[in-house]
Amino acid sequence: MRKFFSVALAAVTLCSLVSCSSKSEEPLVIWTSSKEFATYVEQFNATHTNAKAVLVYKEQPARALPPAKDEQTPDLIIGSWLKNSTTRKYFTPLDYLFQERQLNKSVFYRQLIDYGVINEKQYLVPISFNIPAIAYDSRQEANLPEGKSLTLNQIKECAKAFNTTDKSGNYTAMGFAPVWDTDFLYLVSKMQGASYREKGNSFSWNESAMDQTIRYLRAWTQDCNTDSTAEQNFQFKYLTMPEYKQVISGRTLFAYMTSDELFTLSPAQLEPLSFRWIQSNGMSSVEDSLITVGLYKHAKHSSQAELFLKWFFTTQTQVELIQKQEEMKLDTRVFGIASGFSSIAQVNEACYPTYYSQLLGKLPEASSLTLPNILPYRWTSLKQQVIIPYLQQRSDTTSQKEVDDLTRRIADWSKQFF
Repeated sequence: MRKFFSVALAAVTLCSLVSCSSKSEEPLVIWTSSKEFATYVEQFNATHTNAKAVLVYKEQPARALPPAKDEQTPDLIIGSWLKNSTTRKYFTPLDYLFQERQLNKSVFYRQLIDYGVINEKQYLVPISFNIPAIAYDSRQEANLPEGKSLTLNQIKECAKAFNTTDKSGNYTAMGFAPVWDTDFLYLVSKMQGASYREKGNSFSWNESAMDQTIRYLRAWTQDCNTDSTAEQNFQFKYLTMPEYKQVISGRTLFAYMTSDELFTLSPAQLEPLSFRWIQSNGMSSVEDSLITVGLYKHAKHSSQAELFLKWFFTTQTQVELIQKQEEMKLDTRVFGIASGFSSIAQVNEACYPTYYSQLLGKLPEASSLTLPNILPYRWTSLKQQVIIPYLQQRSDTTSQKEVDDLTRRIADWSKQFF
């Protein structure tokens, strides 16, 4: 996919520059980390004679702001972590696009469009999102509660019932252990109310909810799987294969995946699987890394940028983009719009079940989405180097090592990056 993105990006850029070379109008510049936009921009350029676009790949657009002095100024910036205090000052409000009816707020999921509001102004427009899922062998369907979602407690109880041991008490099948997937540990903390949010260059959290998370994780291990050592030994012995193979091997019941991870599996890999959304009180936690777009406040090609946004945020355009994407038959699967569900509900309803048949009757409901708090632009690093190691060590039921608290971990992290 990296090779495809590089070739497509070069082609889009060259085509755009050649097309615009005979015109006084320069192409709009889009910064993005989303490889799918190479195809989208190519389609935009092929269908518009009054505007062209070029892409500049940025692995982390939020961290690339402001542009370097000798760098071409971006017009549109597309990526994650654009709402925080460090980044949002580089954007200009887009309310006028809605007031002039170039964009229609009613077509978006309400929670998603509201996420882009800062100080009562619409600075960002959502593009795509993902939610957490639990995958399993479809032959296990009858052993699970009815519905299209499972709570953490339901996952725990079903996993416990799946467990089997040999005569020596060693596990030959183990339903699920949170420690097997670090992102699942993090999800549990969110669903228990950790309420992570930006605080300066770092973050704050709900201390009592974090303590509850640790108790919950430890109780899961002790009630279901004996102890952390048993979970780790089972994982080492039986779960060295990809997650989709783990559940169809019969050794384990569940595998945690986000919607983009699940639906980038090949049709052959997906065929034996089924899934449920992971919810609490009927609500799904939208992944922190949802993709949004903003107009750079020093954009030099605002009118072309507005035309691109107007074109992109229509059901017809996005359905056509997904159709084109599927027709390309790439070796690597691409899920939906920008590797996720579209922020436009009608797009999901119109074509997602056509290309992802497992979504028939299981599309996310508009009222079921819970959006993350504002998070710092270095959130990926903080999550991986501070929060997850803390959750791993605190939830280990057999370790006797002293565990540094989050405050100390944040201080150590800050010394490295600031």
